[in-house]
Amino acid sequence: MTRAEPLHAPAEDIAANDNQSQGTNEQNLRDAVTASVRQYLSELDGQLSTDVYQMVLAEMEAPLLEEIMAYTRNNQTKASVMLGLNRGTLRKKLKQYNLIGSKD
Repeated sequence: MTRAEPLHAPAEDIAANDNQSQGTNEQNLRDAVTASVRQYLSELDGQLSTDVYQMVLAEMEAPLLEEIMAYTRNNQTKASVMLGLNRGTLRKKLKQYNLIGSKD
């Protein structure tokens, strides 16, 4: 078994998603995840991998947090409301992904 390695979407896929209509954002995200997971699995070429679930969550969660924090201008209260997380949980996740210092 091999350990899961991060998924990376090709730049052209990201650009294509940026150009699609805003009304289908949820479907676009779902389609992007589906395509990335299928690509990852095809690259395994029949081998088993471990920790895929945690790897996918980490690959999605870190950029999600970065973008929401940028959108809210690093306002953790606003970000926690947008994400539907309590502020303490948000701070824990920001620290987990080194998005804030331990003294913040």
